[in-house]
Amino acid sequence: MTDTTSQPALPDRLSGNPRSPHHVAECFNYDIGIRLNGKERFDVDEYCISEGWVKIPSPKALDRRGQPMLITLKGKVEAFYK
Repeated sequence: MTDTTSQPALPDRLSGNPRSPHHVAECFNYDIGIRLNGKERFDVDEYCISEGWVKIPSPKALDRRGQPMLITLKGKVEAFYK
């Protein structure tokens, strides 16, 4: 089991992309779980709890840098450490 006292608090908005200003590397040392409308999602790239959205990568579409386009899904967002 991991010690929950040493884990940093999950921010309101977190991104998995290291180029994003909302990327917090210390949080990714632990497994993070995201629940959207009560269902756990495993493909979340970015989330915002206060605004109630998550961004997931598109399966086929790419942007001009070759990164997957992100699709925004709205609902009740919960972030937790596994």
